[in-house]
Amino acid sequence: MILVLLFIAACFLAYSNGANDNFKGVATLFGSGTTDYKKAIHWATITTFSGSIAAIFLAEELVKNFSGKGLVPNELIAMPVFAISIALGAAITVFIATRVGMPISTTHSLVGSLFGAGVMAIGTEFNFIKLGKTFLIPLIVSPLMAAVLSLIAYIIFRYIRKKLKITKNSGIYIKEEQKVDSLTVSAHTMTANTTTKVSTSIKPAIVETYGGKLFGISSQKILDNLHFLSAGIVSFARGLNDTPKIVGLLLIINTLDIQWGMIAVAITMALGGLMNAKKVGVIISKKITPMNSGQGFTANMITGLLVTTASIHGLPVSTTHVSVGSIFGIGTVTKKANPKMISKILLSWVLTLPIAAIISMLLFLLLKNIA
Repeated sequence: MILVLLFIAACFLAYSNGANDNFKGVATLFGSGTTDYKKAIHWATITTFSGSIAAIFLAEELVKNFSGKGLVPNELIAMPVFAISIALGAAITVFIATRVGMPISTTHSLVGSLFGAGVMAIGTEFNFIKLGKTFLIPLIVSPLMAAVLSLIAYIIFRYIRKKLKITKNSGIYIKEEQKVDSLTVSAHTMTANTTTKVSTSIKPAIVETYGGKLFGISSQKILDNLHFLSAGIVSFARGLNDTPKIVGLLLIINTLDIQWGMIAVAITMALGGLMNAKKVGVIISKKITPMNSGQGFTANMITGLLVTTASIHGLPVSTTHVSVGSIFGIGTVTKKANPKMISKILLSWVLTLPIAAIISMLLFLLLKNIA
């Protein structure tokens, strides 16, 4: 029964992860107006699922790291109660953030839960040195690196675009919405004494496109295709990086083949993204900084590069941190970043680890006494 509970806890974490994280890979597609929400989330689901399946062959090191090996004694890792406390602590933290609409890191939540349950179980025997070296340093450095690299990459691409004489054009897209307001008039003023509902609200939006051709093909069309490809790479990298972190908690279920664990997590993660990703998706797409397709492609390229490299080398970076860092780097160059929203997101990141740690501590204490 306790092993079934562990499997359910891991699936709850996978669902929460999908809800909070799946849209982040395609956020620039939606934010730049390259495509609508529905197409973006479907592309994210397909490519994230592909990355999750690829993790079976490419991410063994991450599976080991997030099982707790090296942080706590092997005897503790073999306790289902320990893994359940970690999974539920991280899942509850991510689920709450998703409901609020904050894009937090599942990786950060898992690290906090590992720390909380581990310290509650063994106190000072916990390997704090490995926690800092293997987990915390990559989590802190990666968003800063993403912001700097996306800033540099965008400046380089902008220079190349100008050299190729590809122009950037701005147009105003006007959307009309009909609203109903009461209007009373008389026959002497050419109207009737009846109530008619008529009022129009106009919402303008600036849309940036690229003019000119490259190799005889529209530069905008080339860029849109590259943008879709880069978004797919980011989502693939996220599936590759996040799936083994969750599956690592299932290692103690010896009766469950690790490949089937990966597939179960991948399916549940996809469902979470399809059903509950919109609130976080809108915030990360629209609220950090306005962007066009070229800027979105640049942010995605840097995010995909960093997350894929980290996954192959077993480094537990956060796709959330890297993605937000890349988008913020673009906003820094264009000087259109929203400092208030960035402040809120940073605050949620700071709170993630201690909240997850506290929840997992309490859960471990409760489950240990029950078991």
